Amino acid sequence: MTMEQLMGMMQGLQEAMAASKAEQDRMQEDLAASQARNEELHRVNEEFRRGWRNPTGQRDVDEAEPFTPPREFSTPFSQQILETVIPNTFTGPKVTFTGMEDPEAHLTAFHTQMMLVGGSDAVRCKLFMSTLTGMAMDWFISLSEGHITSFAQLSQLFREQYLANRAPPPVSYDLFDVKQYQGETLKEYINCFGAQVLKVGTKEEPMIVYAFRKGVCPGPFYESIIRNRPKTFAEIRRRAVEHIASEGEVYEKRMCVAPARPRA
Repeated sequence: MTMEQLMGMMQGLQEAMAASKAEQDRMQEDLAASQARNEELHRVNEEFRRGWRNPTGQRDVDEAEPFTPPREFSTPFSQQILETVIPNTFTGPKVTFTGMEDPEAHLTAFHTQMMLVGGSDAVRCKLFMSTLTGMAMDWFISLSEGHITSFAQLSQLFREQYLANRAPPPVSYDLFDVKQYQGETLKEYINCFGAQVLKVGTKEEPMIVYAFRKGVCPGPFYESIIRNRPKTFAEIRRRAVEHIASEGEVYEKRMCVAPARPRA
């Protein structure tokens, strides 16, 4: 290979390298321009999503979102109830009803709180409305305009609407479901069983006593009521209190350390 051919080859390589570098530079410029366009598109999308804002971070007056007034609805209360003013000293009930709870439990809780603050029938109607939310409020505003004239009427409509949510009424045999679980003290079991007796409302003492015996765990107290069977639940309570007190004395006695015998 002659010198001229070698020089020509080197020159060709240099030209090819220069062309390749120019192509790489052009590709870098295209990539940078593409990235800049993507960033600009992203910025524009963000501005459209958030809304145009001025340098202070507040919306321009002419670009502010239109005001949406609250939904208007007719009230089912009579004009007399509507005109009743609730005194400033009244505080709203601290209970809420969404449409999924037991209506009787809600009415009981509402009546309990209203007994503390008092108030007229119309005030009760207005305050009861304030306890409704969600689906329950939707039901309330769907009632006919001016239809409700008293709290008794409102309560009846409320019960009828949510009748399916009512818990089944307790029966006497529910007492047999109250069992003393392992580790539960006699005092805890007595209180739990007594609460169920009140809920059931039964006065059949033989059945109450029998259900208690079936539920209490085997032990000294169980043996005592088997040997000397009580006649009433009140007798069971009395004997349980005595048993708990005696057990406490025995426990304290066991925990005491006997004194050492004095030296002669």
